This record gives sequence, structure tokens and C-alpha cells, in this order.
Amino acid sequence: MPSPGTRRGAIGQPTPSVQEAARVDTEIDSCASVGLPRTARVLFAVVDANGTLVRGLGATSATRLAAGMYQVAFDQDVAGAAYVGTVGLVGGGGLAPQGVVTVSPRTGIANAVFVETHAPSGHADRPFHLTVLA
Repeated sequence: MPSPGTRRGAIGQPTPSVQEAARVDTEIDSCASVGLPRTARVLFAVVDANGTLVRGLGATSATRLAAGMYQVAFDQDVAGAAYVGTVGLVGGGGLAPQGVVTVSPRTGIANAVFVETHAPSGHADRPFHLTVLA
């Protein structure tokens, strides 16, 4: 039986069929098939452009390594995790400066992520938000 609310329409989205909603509901407990254990944890860090760790969950430190290059450490091994980064302000109000974020495991440090921030002209210091699915 579909979960409550699975057929609610959203602006700009087609309403799923009953069959599609039922099929997707059967996949709710299927994380193990994609490599995530049931004990998977969502970690995050909000880092200022100067490399200061402003807040986070499981994040232990952030370091600015060079212009637009950062290391963010966590309280567990994240080498095999998934990472999502985005340019974003550390506080409320306004918009972050335009930029792009790239993320990867930190070479030689299993509990850290390497983050690069870019402006259209190349490496540039930008505040960012980093999510890690470990």
C-alpha cells in the first residue's frame, strides 16, 4: 500500500500512478543493495570562505589549504562515502557569491574530504555547505 501523501500533486510535477507509487514504496528498505548500511549516517559542515567551521554534524575541523582549497575532517572514516557540496552563506540573509564546488575524498586522510571552490575566473575562496552520506 502506498505511503500516506505519495500521490499528492506538486506544482509542476505530474501525479504518479497508483502502480508507480506502489512500486516505489517497495524500495523503501532497499539501501543495502546500493552499498549503504542500515547504520548510514548523514554528516554535514558549513564552512566560511576563510576555512572556519561554522557548524556541522560529525564535522571536527575545517582548514583552508590555499585559495579555494579546503579540507573538512569528520569523526569517522568517510573515504567510501558520497559527498555533495554547494556554495552557500554561513548565516542568514542574502545570497552567496557565484561559484562552483567540487568534492572528493582527501588523499591520505580517511576521515576528511577535499573541497575546491571556484569562481568563473578560477580557484576562489567561497563559503560552502558540505553533506556526507557515510
